[in-house]
Amino acid sequence: MDNYVQKISKSVSLVASKKTWIEDLAVQQLVKTSELESMTSVVGMPDLHPGKSYPIGAAFFSLDRIYPALVGNDIGCGMSLWQTDQLISKLNKDKWVKKLKDLESPLSSEWQSLISEERTHRNIDSTDFDASLGTIGGGNHFAEFQEVDEIFNDDVFSNLNLDKNKAILLVHSGSRGLGHSILDAYLSAHNHDAVFSNTQPFFEYMHEHNMALRWAELNRYLIAKRFCKSVNINANMVLDVNHNLVTEAVIGHQTGYLHRKGATPSDKGVVVIPGSRGDYTYLVKPLDNDIALNSLAHGAGRKWKRGDCQARLSSKYSKEDLNRTKFGSRVICGNKELLYDEAPQAYKNCSSVIESMLDAGLIDVIAKLKPVITFKTEGPCS
Repeated sequence: MDNYVQKISKSVSLVASKKTWIEDLAVQQLVKTSELESMTSVVGMPDLHPGKSYPIGAAFFSLDRIYPALVGNDIGCGMSLWQTDQLISKLNKDKWVKKLKDLESPLSSEWQSLISEERTHRNIDSTDFDASLGTIGGGNHFAEFQEVDEIFNDDVFSNLNLDKNKAILLVHSGSRGLGHSILDAYLSAHNHDAVFSNTQPFFEYMHEHNMALRWAELNRYLIAKRFCKSVNINANMVLDVNHNLVTEAVIGHQTGYLHRKGATPSDKGVVVIPGSRGDYTYLVKPLDNDIALNSLAHGAGRKWKRGDCQARLSSKYSKEDLNRTKFGSRVICGNKELLYDEAPQAYKNCSSVIESMLDAGLIDVIAKLKPVITFKTEGPCS
């Protein structure tokens, strides 16, 4: 275990072996963030990589204040996993690729009854961004139909009501323009400064933040329903977790605020950790620990900066090459730049991320899934 938890300073840890490739800038950002006022503990995950101002793939614990800029603009970004009733043996990829169209326009009037019902159930107010409900967005967001490749713990797998013979749907998205608007308003008023707990700005931000979390969860729910409807199948949700958020937490004997920036909670039961569209996804069971701020990696983590990938890859791979993976899976992505930015080569190998967490005693692996059809975006990123 000790070889997989690096102690960078008194308050900064990194869950990664010495062999795990972590960009120096990401570690520098991790240390810099630990120097914020009232920040007592910071933990980088093995998928750590640089962000614009703060590193992605980390958790941060502060005592008497929160840092909304640290949470970022995609409040509630997360993953939901669904078990479908579609037998893998009868899934025709060519037909499904043709059917998975027109999934980025606003939901039609036939969806409004369900949206209204879910909004009431989830206590979500109407917003100026509701036309985006049921849409994935750009960047690293996706919806992916998967198949079970290998099961390592039959009991836990079965208890989740999963079926190894049927397709699974994984949805990765967040609060879209709503989260952007909340952060923009905060930055206009407070810049990157913290706000103290139990003050008016604190209550105002947390109200908007918590609404965005529920909105993001509804968004993933509607995306899953929409994708299943397009290929005429049914599905049940297995899990849904957010990995961009701040919550009150008790760490050790201290009560404070746990910020997760691209970090999966380890206190919500079984979770999913995806690789790139050309890599495996892992279903894992978190183990009790006191070294990682109740958090895990949220994916494979980037190796290359966005915008650099097309220049790196275009001489070796055509657009058509990138529309298929080594698994024989299909990729639906109408945005050429995004197709290259999100290529498997731009990401770390997810198995190295999983290995670090296994050897640090943070997880047990339940199952390994592989992609069948990955949907990114059909047009310009939004």
